Amino acid sequence: MSLITALREAPAHRSTASKYTSLNGLLYLASGGLLIAWPSVVQTLLLDAPFQGHEAALVRVLGMALAVIGWLYFFGGRSGGRQVVAASVLDRLILVPLVLVPTALAGVFPHTMIAFAILDPMLALGAWWLLARDAPSKP
Repeated sequence: MSLITALREAPAHRSTASKYTSLNGLLYLASGGLLIAWPSVVQTLLLDAPFQGHEAALVRVLGMALAVIGWLYFFGGRSGGRQVVAASVLDRLILVPLVLVPTALAGVFPHTMIAFAILDPMLALGAWWLLARDAPSKP
């Protein structure tokens, strides 16, 4: 089986939570691509301070990380597994704010970090709500 064939596989029925996780993945993939292609978007749209040194390269690395996360969320959601959705909720509710808020408070791209520290947990709450709503009924 080729990699492309494997990537194109998806169960016949996916829950709303899985579809939502895939859409979140596309959002992250696009956001990461934007940071890679246009690092100064953090100044233009999010009003962070001008770069002092090689921060544009760091923003590109962050963009790559975000794009990889988006790629994995997209295909994790396409797999239809409830575990993927649940795992994405936990890391986005706990780890993301735990790392990004202190980073913002330290003055590192504060507007960008706070924007992601708010958006990511909000999207996670949406996934959690959909996961609970779509829970399989017990016999």
